[in-house]
Amino acid sequence: MWFERIVAEGLSHTSYLVGSGGQAAAIDPRRDCDSYLDRADRHDAVITHIFETHRNEDYVSGALELAHRCSAKIYHGSRMDFAYGNAVREGDRFTLGTLELFILETPGHTEESITVVLVDAEVSREPYMVFSGDTLFAGDIARTDFFGPTKKAEMAGKIYDSISTKILPLGDGVILCPAHGAGSACGSEIADHPFSTIGYERRANPVLALKKDAFIARRTTESPYLPPYFRQMEIVNKDGPALLNTLPRPQPLPVAAVASLIISGCQIVDIRSPTSFAAGHIPGSLSLWRDGIASFAGWYLDYTRPIVFVDDFTCNPDAVIRHFVRMGYDTTAGWLAGGFPAWFRAARPVGTTGACTVQELEKRLTREKPFLLDVRDRKNRERIGFIPGSHHVYVGELPQHLREIPKGRLLVIYCDSGFKGSLAASVLAMHGFADVISVLGGMQAWIKAGYPVER
Repeated sequence: MWFERIVAEGLSHTSYLVGSGGQAAAIDPRRDCDSYLDRADRHDAVITHIFETHRNEDYVSGALELAHRCSAKIYHGSRMDFAYGNAVREGDRFTLGTLELFILETPGHTEESITVVLVDAEVSREPYMVFSGDTLFAGDIARTDFFGPTKKAEMAGKIYDSISTKILPLGDGVILCPAHGAGSACGSEIADHPFSTIGYERRANPVLALKKDAFIARRTTESPYLPPYFRQMEIVNKDGPALLNTLPRPQPLPVAAVASLIISGCQIVDIRSPTSFAAGHIPGSLSLWRDGIASFAGWYLDYTRPIVFVDDFTCNPDAVIRHFVRMGYDTTAGWLAGGFPAWFRAARPVGTTGACTVQELEKRLTREKPFLLDVRDRKNRERIGFIPGSHHVYVGELPQHLREIPKGRLLVIYCDSGFKGSLAASVLAMHGFADVISVLGGMQAWIKAGYPVER
C-alpha cells in the first residue's frame, strides 16, 4: 500500500491518493490535477477510482477533470442527483490490489455526504484509515447550516448520528483523514493537525464531548459566515465544472490594454502588500494579498467580468492563477505587465488610501475622534478583545452594512495584522468613502504596544 496527502493552501483543502497493485483511488481531488497524475506515475499506478465525499461548497471539484485525464470512474453519494459520476450506497465495496474501500453514508454536512473506509487486507481485516470528508475534522466537525435555519436542528442531529453510530465505532486506532484543515470556512475550530485518529478525537475533540441534545442546541444557535461564492460552487459541483485540460495561461497585459479593460468593467485585484496599496494603486482595485485570495475572493469577485491582477513586479503568476482556478474563476484575463510601476510611469490615475501606525492611531483617537472600524471576524473580537470605542463589521460583509458607516468623517480600519484592513479600505474606497486609513499591524501591534483592550 502507498498513500499521498495533497494540500491546497489557502483553501485549507486536503485530498488523498491511495494505491496498491498498480491501481489508485483519489479522494476529493482539486481541479488542478497534475499532482495526482504525477504521484500515481511515481508509484507505477493508474488512477481508476475517484471518490467525492460530498458536493463541495468552497472549491471546484476536480473529479471530472481528473477522470477526463485518466479515464477513472467517479463515485458520489446517492442522495443527490449529480449530473455525472456513479451513485454509491451504504456498504458498497471496491478493491484496489490489497486494499478494500467501503462506503458509509454519513449525512449532516450535506444530505449525500459519504465516508470512505480503507482496509489493507494484506495486513488485517480491521479498518486502517477513514476518509471523513467534511463530516469529522481534527478538533471539530463540519458546519450544518447550508440548508437554512429551519433545517439546522435536523442536520445537526444527522451529523451527530453519522459520527456516533458510523465513524466512532470503526475503532480508536483508525487514522482520520478529513478534507479540510485549520483555516477552512467549513469548520470554525479545526485543529492545525495534519492527521488524527478516531481515538484521539473521541478524547480531545470538544464537540464530541456533548450529548446529542446539547450538541443540537449549540448548533442551532451558531451562525458561521457564509461566503456568497459557496452557492456558485454548489451549482458547479452538482452539474459538473467545465474541463480545463491544462492550467489556463493568462497573458501579461500592457498598460493600455488594462486601461481598456477597466473601461469595459473588468475587476482589478491588487495582490501587493497593504503598505504598497496605501501608497498608490489603480483606482477601483481590490486590495487582496496573495495568501488572502482563497479566503476573500469569493466574497467580492463575480464570475462574469474579466479579472486582472496587479503586483509590484511579475512574480510567479502561476501560483496566483491556481487560486482563482480552484474557486472557479475562469475569466482571469492576465496581469499588468511590469507591475504597478508601469502604471504610474505611464502617468495613469493613481488612488491612495491612508495608513497609520498604532502609535499614530492612539493619538488620533484622542485628537480627532475618527470612526474606528474593526473588520476582524467575531471570534477574534470576542476572544482577543477590541480597541475601546470601535464598531464591528466583518470584512466580508461590509457591502451589507455600508449605511452604518458614516461618510464625510475620517474612517480608521483595523484587523488582526493589517491585511484585511487594507481589503476593507479598498472596498470602502470603491463605494465613495474618501477619507479612509488602515492601521499597520492591526490588533497585534496595538496589543504589543501595550494600549488598552476592551472585552
